[in-house]
Amino acid sequence: MAAAMHPWLVEFIQRIEREDLPRAHAAGGILSDAELVELFDSQLASRLLDLQSRLMQAAGQSFYTIGSSGHEANAAVAKALRVTDPAFLHYRSGAFFLQRAKQKPGSTPLYDMLLSFAASSEDPISGGRHKVFGSLDLHVPPQTSTIASHVPKAMGTAFAIGLSKRLQQQGTWPHDAIAVCSFGDASANHSTALGAINSASWAAYQQIPMPLLLVCEDNGLGISTHTPQGWIQQQLSQRPAVKYFFADGSNVAETYLVAQQAADYVRQKRKPAILHLRTIRLFGHAGADAEVAYRTKQEIARDAERDVLLFTCAALIQRDLFSYEQLAEHIRKQAQRIARLAGQAQQRPKLTAATQVMQSIVPPARDESVVPPALTENQREQLFRFDKHNVGKRQHLAKLLNWSLHDLMAQYDNIVMCGEDIAKKGGVYHVTQHLMEAFGPNRVLNTVLDEQSILGLAIGMAQQGMIAMPEIQFLAYVHNAEDQIRGEAATLSFFSDGQYTNPMVIRIAGLAYQKGFGGHFHNDNSFAVFRDIPGVIVLCPSNGYDGALLMRQAVRLAAVEQRVVIMLEPIALYMARDLHEEGDGGWLCDYPTPDVPVPALGEPAVYGDGDELAIVSYGNGYYLSRQAEAKLRAAGHKVRVVDIRCLVPLHVDAIVQSLGDCKQVLIVDECRRRGSLSEELMTCLYEDYPERFKVRRITAEDSFIPLGKAAYTVLPSTAGIVEVASEMLAKRKQGAQA
Repeated sequence: MAAAMHPWLVEFIQRIEREDLPRAHAAGGILSDAELVELFDSQLASRLLDLQSRLMQAAGQSFYTIGSSGHEANAAVAKALRVTDPAFLHYRSGAFFLQRAKQKPGSTPLYDMLLSFAASSEDPISGGRHKVFGSLDLHVPPQTSTIASHVPKAMGTAFAIGLSKRLQQQGTWPHDAIAVCSFGDASANHSTALGAINSASWAAYQQIPMPLLLVCEDNGLGISTHTPQGWIQQQLSQRPAVKYFFADGSNVAETYLVAQQAADYVRQKRKPAILHLRTIRLFGHAGADAEVAYRTKQEIARDAERDVLLFTCAALIQRDLFSYEQLAEHIRKQAQRIARLAGQAQQRPKLTAATQVMQSIVPPARDESVVPPALTENQREQLFRFDKHNVGKRQHLAKLLNWSLHDLMAQYDNIVMCGEDIAKKGGVYHVTQHLMEAFGPNRVLNTVLDEQSILGLAIGMAQQGMIAMPEIQFLAYVHNAEDQIRGEAATLSFFSDGQYTNPMVIRIAGLAYQKGFGGHFHNDNSFAVFRDIPGVIVLCPSNGYDGALLMRQAVRLAAVEQRVVIMLEPIALYMARDLHEEGDGGWLCDYPTPDVPVPALGEPAVYGDGDELAIVSYGNGYYLSRQAEAKLRAAGHKVRVVDIRCLVPLHVDAIVQSLGDCKQVLIVDECRRRGSLSEELMTCLYEDYPERFKVRRITAEDSFIPLGKAAYTVLPSTAGIVEVASEMLAKRKQGAQA
C-alpha cells in the first residue's frame, strides 16, 4: 500500500500537473542543465524530509520538526564551497547539508538524517542524542543550539585556520579553507552573534586573516516577531572590513553566483564576508507553531508564492529538462523513496540505557604519543633566563603558574593562549608575564573585551587541532558567556558521539578574599555553573606547588583525553607569601620540576596526620584551614587538613580515603551555602557512607560580596573555623567519656 503523502505535497504535485508555475528567474544560464538538476534534487529532498518528519511525528516516530522549508536556496551556497570548508549550520540548512554530501562519494545523507529524526542510536553523528546536521567526513560539526551560540566558534575556527598557517602547523582543516556559518535574521540580533561579528571585523580591520563566510538566511521572522524591513541589510552591510553580498533566495542561480563571489572573496582575501540571503519560511517555526495566530492569510500566501522550489521547477520546465507530467512523477517517486527510507529508519535501535546516553560525554582518549618530551635541562635554563634571579627560590602561586606555563608552552608547540591583556601586560596579575616575549604574538594573543568571543575563539582553535588556553579575567565575567562552555564546548563530544572534541584549558581568576578591588565583580565566590556541566573538569590550586602540578595535569587532560578543563585560580592567593604571620614565608613553595609526578585526577592533598578531626576545603578555604589547624594544634588537638584540588567531578572515595581514621569532618566552603560544593560533598558522605561520619560545614552567606572589610562579614574566617572545630572536638571528647 502506498505511503500517505503530506497534504502540502499533494497540492504541490497537483499544481505542477495544472502547469501552474511562475515565470522562471533570469540568469538561470549560470547553471548547466546537470547543475540545475543536481541543486533541485537537494532542494526537493530537503523539503520532502521536512514533510516526512511531520508525518513521523504524527505517528509517534519522530520528535523534532523544525525544518528548512523555504530556505532551500542554501543548497547553492554549499555548491559554491569545498567539502573541506568547515560548516557551522543552523537548523534551516538541510538543503546545504544534502548538497554538500554530494561532494563526498558514498555519503547516505537521506537515511542518515532520517535516523536522526527517529532518534536512532545508529544516527552516524549524534548516536540518537539529538536531531542535528553534522558529519565528520563532510566537515560539519554539529550545533546544539543556533540562537547564535555557534557564531563565536565559527569566528574562532576562521581565525584558527589562519593561525595554523602562521604557526606552520597542520590543522584539522587545510590552510586555504574558509569557515562558513549560517544563521537566521532573528539570531542576527543576538548579542552572541553581534559580538562574534564584531570580533571578526576587529581582526580583519587589523589585517589579521579571518576567512569567515557568514550566511544570514533572512525569512523576516523570529518565530512570531517580524524583522523590520531593511533592518538586516542596514545592520550587516556597514561592518568595518566585512564585505556584504546579497542574493534572492528564491533564485537558485543568483544565489549560486553570489555565493561563489562571496566564497572566492573570502578565500582569496582571507577576510570575512556576509551573504545576506533573502528567504521565506514555510509551515511556521516548527511543528506546533500555528502561524495563523500572528500572520494574516494574505502574508502566508504571498510568501508561499516566493517558494524557491516553485521557481526551480519553472526553470527545469523552461529548459525542457522535464515535462510537467515527468516532473510531477519525479517528485512523487522521490517522496515514496524517502517514505520507504523513513520506514526503515524508524525501526532501527534507540538509546535504551543511561550508560548508552552518557557514553560520549567524555571524549575518547588519544594515544600517549601526543605528549611531547619535556625540555632538556639546558633548554629549560635558557627558557628561564628571564627570571634567573628567582630560579631556585620559593615563590608564590602566580609566579609558579607562570613558570609552569613557560614549561608547558615550550613542551607543547600547539598551546595557544588568548584573552584580554594577557600579552605584553602579562595579565592583570602578571600570571602570563614574559610568555609573549618567549613564544611570540601568534601564541599569546590579546583579544577584544568579549568573553563570548574569547571562548568561541578557543573552541575554534581547539577544533583546528590546538590546545586552546583562554583566560577569563575574573570569574564574574564568565557568566555572560557561560553558554560557550555549557552549551557549546562541553556538549560537542556528547552530540557528535565523540567524533568532535574541544581540548582546552580555560584559566579563570576567581573566588573571594581579594583585597583592594571592588565588590562582587572581582570577588565572585560562586562557580556553581561549572558544577552543573557534564564532562567538564574544574581544578583549583591553593598554592604554587599544586598550581604547577595541576596546570600540567590540565594540559595533559586536554592533550590526551581531549577534555574541557577549567583552571580556577584563587586571586587572593596569587601573591600570598605568608601563612601565620608577616614575613614567615609559609605560603611560598618550591617549583616542582617537570619530572615530578602529577597527582591522579581527584587525588586530594593532605596536611598532617591527625585522627580527631579532618577539615576538608579548597582554595582560600584551605589556606584559612591551615591557619586554623595551627591554632587547634597549639591547643592540643590532632587535626588534618584536606585540600580537594579537583572540584568537578568530586572524587568522594578519594576524599574519604584521605580522611584516615577521622570520624569528625568539617567542610570549609568559601562559596555560598546554597548551591555550593559542600552541599554535594555532605550529601555524598551521608548517602554513600551512612553513619560513618559526623559532618558539619562552614560556608559563605547567601550574599553578594560587598566592598572593603564588610566582605569578611559574609565569608568564612580562621576564627570561625577554630570555633566550629573546637565545638566538634569538645563533643567528640564528651562522647568518648560517656
